[in-house]
Order: sequence, then structure tokens, then C-alpha cells
Amino acid sequence: MKLIIGNKNYSSWSLRGWLAAKQSGLAFEEIQVPIHGDDWEAQKKQIGEISPSQGKVPVLWDGEAVVWDSLAIIEYLADKVGRDRFWPKADDARAMARSMVAEMHSSYFALRRQCPMNIRRRFEQWEIDGDARGDIVRILGLWAEARARFGKGGPYLFGSFCAADVIYAPVVSRFVTYGIGVPGFATAYMEAVWEHEWLQQWIAAAEAEEWVIEQYEMPARV
Repeated sequence: MKLIIGNKNYSSWSLRGWLAAKQSGLAFEEIQVPIHGDDWEAQKKQIGEISPSQGKVPVLWDGEAVVWDSLAIIEYLADKVGRDRFWPKADDARAMARSMVAEMHSSYFALRRQCPMNIRRRFEQWEIDGDARGDIVRILGLWAEARARFGKGGPYLFGSFCAADVIYAPVVSRFVTYGIGVPGFATAYMEAVWEHEWLQQWIAAAEAEEWVIEQYEMPARV
């Protein structure tokens, strides 16, 4: 398998696809394409030639199969290795995990826009509007419910590391970068995600990158 990803410092969806590939336990080749680099337009066209992704990352290439969306990558890999590797076994826990993943996949636009992922940076007293604060409150509420109902088997949302943690890992990164204040249970969860072996590998690689995207180094304040 081959996984095409973007800049590790900035690309939240690449992080999700990469964590999904790691969670699968399958061997894969990592191909990095720095977005907004000097040859980005040419590389984006090349990506588009192998998938209908319009040059977006991540893209998973497995023989003749091409998967070009992070959630689709999770589902494709779950089909290959067994769904229990990605999703809780109990029906009620799995139902909530799937719903949380789908909501993250389709929502929280204010938070994404006002707090783009930037692993290397730290901002103090970052200003966000009511919409972004609403996104944060909603996310923390979901985290709290998942931890209270299903998290007793470990430090992650549903106990063991699963697709929900894959999808929310970039949110953890955003909260760290922008100094978002969270309650104690969320701090403990964020520390577990941040200290996970795979995320530490990603963070180290992000910090070593030389590529800089200026628009993400100082995003517009509200």
C-alpha cells in the first residue's frame, strides 16, 4: 500500500489517514507531497491522475484500489483487517463512535477556520468567535460522554485507541496549539493522545519539516 499525505505540520486530514494506516497494522509506503510548495500545482495534478480527489490528500493506493478520503480510508482498512481493530465491539459504543466520527468529518467549520492545525506553533490568548466556542463546547461534551460511558478500559475516548481517536487527534493538536482551556478529564485524554507513540512520531517529523505556509503561521483573528 501507498499513502500520499501532505505537510505533517499543517495537514490535519493527512494525519487522520496516516493514523488509520498505522492502526491497521499493515505495511505501507508513505509518500509526502508538500502542499503549497513550489511544485504543488504539478503535484496536485499528478495526484488527480491517480484518483478523483481533485488533488487533495490523503490518498491510499492499494493495488488497483484508490481511496481518497480519510473516513473512507478508515472504512476500507477496517474491511481489510477486521472492524474490531477500528471500532468498539459493543453496539451502543460503536454507534456513538461512528456518530462522533461522522460529525467531526462534516462539522466544526468555525474551529477549523479560526484554528488551523499547526503543530509547531503555540499561541496565547487566541481570539475566537462564538461559533468556534460552540464547536469546542460540543466537542468537549462528546468527549465527556464517551469517556463516562465507554472509556473505563483505557485512556482514550472508548477505552482503547480507535477510529474516534484517529479522527479527533487533530482537534487535540489544535487545542494544544491555541491554548484552548479544557476541563481535567479532557486534559488527561489530550495527554494520552499527544503522548501516543504514533502521534509522537508524527510530531517529531512535523517539527523537522522545513516547509512553511505563511497563511497558517499567523491565521486571521476574528
